[in-house]
Amino acid sequence: MVVLIVLITVIIFILADYVIRVVMRKMEESKIKKERQDALDIGLRLDFAEEAKSLKRVTVENPKARILAVDDEEIVLDSFRKILVLAGYSIETVETGPEALSLIQKNDYDFVFTDLKMPIMDGIEVTKAVKHLRPDIDVIVITGYATIESAVETMKYGAMDYVQKPFTEDELVAFVNKSLIRRQDRIEKTTKPQVHLITPSIGESASKHEFNVPAGLFISPAHNWLRLELNGMVRIGVDDFTQKILGKLDSIALPEKGQKTKKGDPLFSITQGNNTITFPAPISGKIVSVNSSLPDNIEYVNLKPYELGWMCCIEPANLNEDLQTLKIGSDTVAWYQKEIDKYYEVVKKINRDKQESGTETESSDEAKARQLNQEIWSAFSTSFLQTAF
Repeated sequence: MVVLIVLITVIIFILADYVIRVVMRKMEESKIKKERQDALDIGLRLDFAEEAKSLKRVTVENPKARILAVDDEEIVLDSFRKILVLAGYSIETVETGPEALSLIQKNDYDFVFTDLKMPIMDGIEVTKAVKHLRPDIDVIVITGYATIESAVETMKYGAMDYVQKPFTEDELVAFVNKSLIRRQDRIEKTTKPQVHLITPSIGESASKHEFNVPAGLFISPAHNWLRLELNGMVRIGVDDFTQKILGKLDSIALPEKGQKTKKGDPLFSITQGNNTITFPAPISGKIVSVNSSLPDNIEYVNLKPYELGWMCCIEPANLNEDLQTLKIGSDTVAWYQKEIDKYYEVVKKINRDKQESGTETESSDEAKARQLNQEIWSAFSTSFLQTAF
């Protein structure tokens, strides 16, 4: 009977907690919606004529993105403001191309939405001008069914995509959200990573654009990390550079406990699909233990490469001499910057060779990405591991 009462009490607490969370979330969503509605009302009452005669601006707190829309139809601009502000976007609207170009030279925007058919300047002219003045801004063309062919043509001049009117609220929000994801993905791929030195006062960075380097660990030229344990053993794994360049792994082949290895000999392998890379041993010695739980928890290599993602421990045979080829602390940062430059040169060469050989195909983006990934794995092994020692 006591057990039943306890069980019922626990269930009641769980249900109460769930209900409270749902109510709190609904209240927060309602609060945010009201704040955005207030911002919409206030923004439309303000006068921005000194910046652009037809400018209407609505700014929300922590916007998903900043959008400038240009269309000579006020009803279309009204729809953009009302729909996108409530969806969490800050938006400014104007009715002519020249006004839009004046604003992009003064303000920062993520997107410019431009109608295709407009007096003074049409959508093609606006697209060309925006991409010339601010190539960092993504342009999306607003078009009707009759002008889809012309909208597609604007993509030759740098437009990201086009949206067809009339559109529903859900259609526009879904389209803009998808475009934002595409923009963020493109920025991530083109942003050059930086080196992040982890110290007691500076924690690990979760950014994909920063390679974490713990100040107290040794790094080998083959992108192994090494930690000297109190018992004299050396714990080894792959560094943050490796896991962020190569991505998620499918399997790992660890060495045998008790085997002896020499510096430069094959130590362990990692696999992703049909791609496999073997890492050389950074020091000589005897393998005294391996991370037997790692093959079943392969995600540790990506989530915690310097903690849970270790591969094996070695009893060093000639540590003083082997340490001469390793780097530690601030010396690692300068070396990593060179490795980053080297990696980008490798990728450029892969793309250049494709163009010169005429092997670029009309295959899907997914197929192209898979092929590039295979070539990067091969180049990583050749350029970063085989020449390390």
